[in-house]
Amino acid sequence: QVQLVESGGGLVQVGGSLRLSCAASGGIHKTMRWHRQAPGKQRELVASITRNLTATYKESVKGRFTISRDIPKNTLALHMQNVKVEGTAIYYCRATTLFSASSWGQGIQVTVSS
Repeated sequence: QVQLVESGGGLVQVGGSLRLSCAASGGIHKTMRWHRQAPGKQRELVASITRNLTATYKESVKGRFTISRDIPKNTLALHMQNVKVEGTAIYYCRATTLFSASSWGQGIQVTVSS
């Protein structure tokens, strides 16, 4: 069974930077993603990265967020720069196996203060 554990969240000021990490145990993952859910809103996809390291981003984070993964170590990261207040949310790591089964991390809080 795949387990995903996020780390690196916390409080950051507007315009600051924060790096989230996700450690995956078990499974060979085709695509890994970061989602977020802000208070009172639906969970949304922030960024994804395939096994050949092709990355895609939500339009509003392009140029500010960078998703990366270390395949041998089975880890995922999200480097967030120039963060905005609307980035306050619980961030979730998600991994999809070669057989299209998805697993989610427990989520980690990111709070952006103005």
